[in-house]
Amino acid sequence: MSQTPSGNDYDVIIIGAGAAGLMCAATAGYRGRRVLVLDHANKPGKKILMSGGGRCNFTNLNSTPANFLSDNPSYCISALKRYTAQDFLELVERHGIEHEEKAAGQLFCKDSAKDILNMLLTECDWAGAEVRMKTSVEAVHEADSGYRLESTAGQLWCESLVIASGGLSIPTMGASGFGYDVARQFGLRLLPTRAGLVPFTLQPQLKEKLEPISGVSCPVDVHCNQAHFLEPMLVTHRGLSGPSMLQISSYWSPGDALSVNVLPGQNAREDLYALRKQKPQSTIAQYLMQHLPKRFAQAFNDLNGWSGPLQGYKNADLDTAADILSRWQIKPSGTEGYRTAEVTLGGVDTRQLSSKTMAALEKPNLYFIGEVVDVTGHLGGHNFQWAWASGVAAGNDA
Repeated sequence: MSQTPSGNDYDVIIIGAGAAGLMCAATAGYRGRRVLVLDHANKPGKKILMSGGGRCNFTNLNSTPANFLSDNPSYCISALKRYTAQDFLELVERHGIEHEEKAAGQLFCKDSAKDILNMLLTECDWAGAEVRMKTSVEAVHEADSGYRLESTAGQLWCESLVIASGGLSIPTMGASGFGYDVARQFGLRLLPTRAGLVPFTLQPQLKEKLEPISGVSCPVDVHCNQAHFLEPMLVTHRGLSGPSMLQISSYWSPGDALSVNVLPGQNAREDLYALRKQKPQSTIAQYLMQHLPKRFAQAFNDLNGWSGPLQGYKNADLDTAADILSRWQIKPSGTEGYRTAEVTLGGVDTRQLSSKTMAALEKPNLYFIGEVVDVTGHLGGHNFQWAWASGVAAGNDA
C-alpha cells in the first residue's frame, strides 16, 4: 500500500451504510480487518427504518433463489446457501430482539425497525468497524495495492473497496447512481435499471372510474409474463398497489397488460350459471358482493355495465362476464417510478463478479453487494436476506 498517514489507511472501506454495508463491515471487522464505512447521508440505515411500516420485515424463512430476479439466476445461490435466513434470525435472537411472523415466513420486529439498525451498529462497534456519516466520496482511484478515495473528509486509502451504495429507489432517502458510476469506471457492464416493487399508475379513464374506491383492498391473482401472485390488491388515488401489484411490477414492462382474476378460488362461470337457475331475479352485482368488498363489487359491476336480473343473460353473456372476472385486462400507463419503488431492478452484471466473494473477477479487491447488483428479491423480506448474505460473503473475503 502507498506510504500515507496511517490514520487514513484502512484494510477495507465500504461505501454505503445500509443493510448490506453494515453487515459486511461487522463481518470483516470480526476478522481483524481495519474497516471504515462511509455514507453521504446524515444517518445510517434509513431504508431499514422505513421498511415494513417501520417494523422492518428483516428476512423470510422461506427465502430461496426462486424468490429473486436476475439476468444470471444462479449467481445468488452460493451466498444465500452460505448465510441463510436462519443464520440471521439467530443473530436477531442473540440480541434479544422480539419478532413475529406475519405472513408465511415473513419476520418483522415486534417493536421497531430501530432494533435491527441498533443491532447492526452494535455489531460494527464490537467488531471495531468505524461508521462515518455525512461523508461523500468524490473520486475513486486505483493505488499501488488498493484504492485511493477523495472524500469530503480528505484522502483515504484502502486495500479492499466494497460498493454497498444501493440502487436508485427512493431518492428522497439519498439514493444515487454512485455504485453504477464506480462499476462503469472500472469497466464493468451494467444491465438496464428500472423501478421494482412499485405501484402502477392507470390510464385516465380507468383511474377516474376507480378513484372513488381508493383505499379498498381485495385478494386477486395477477398474471404477467409467466409470473403470477395471489395476494391483496389495493386501489389508490393514483392507480393500483398492494402486495400483488408490487410483486408483479418487477415482471412488467411498459406496454404489457396485466391479467387479474378478481375472484381467485371461485369458478365464476359455474357460479353464475347455477345462480341464474336457482335465483333468476338476482344480479351479477349481488353475486360479486358475496365475494368482494361491497364498494369494489359495485364499482367493478358498474365498470362493466352489468345490469338487470340474471334471467336476462344468455349463456354467451355469462361466459363473457365470467371471463372478465377471471381475466380482467388492465394496461397500466406506467409505474410511480423510483420515487416510491422499494427496489431497483438491474444494475451491475453479476457475470463479472465472483458468486463466492462478490468481488469483480478482473479486480479481486473491488466488491459489489446488495441492491447495486442485478439481484432483486420478491416482496416479503427477501431483499434484506440478499443484503445480509451478500454482505457476509464480501465481509469474509475483503
